[in-house]
Amino acid sequence: MELKLTPYFMMDGNAKDAIQFYEKALDAKVVTIQTYGEVLPTCPSAIKGHVAHAMLKVGESVLLFSDTPGPVIEKGNQLMISISTKTKERSKQIFETLQQGGKVNQLLEETPFSPAFGNVTDKFGITFQVVTEREY
Repeated sequence: MELKLTPYFMMDGNAKDAIQFYEKALDAKVVTIQTYGEVLPTCPSAIKGHVAHAMLKVGESVLLFSDTPGPVIEKGNQLMISISTKTKERSKQIFETLQQGGKVNQLLEETPFSPAFGNVTDKFGITFQVVTEREY
């Protein structure tokens, strides 16, 4: 079964600056940048211009970025690993294993961008977002 692990940088309102920095430093290419205003038109005006999701292509790798709309970013919670799967069943299996002795931050459930998406911090303090890729 195919599985992808991708670093996901959670920023505190400065994701656009970070993207520009890493674009130059790593000779990266911006694949996509979506703001909260674009994906959630009813979001508070204070975050409409903040990055909801961005992807940089760095050689054969990808980096993901987002400005967190929730709790303040601190050292230790600024980087998470995104786990992408092809099926909801595989996402559920991974999510249930990671939550053992850990903490569920967002239940694994269907979202507008994924058949199954959730966020969990494992018993070692590492945060993972589990996402089932949508078929197009």
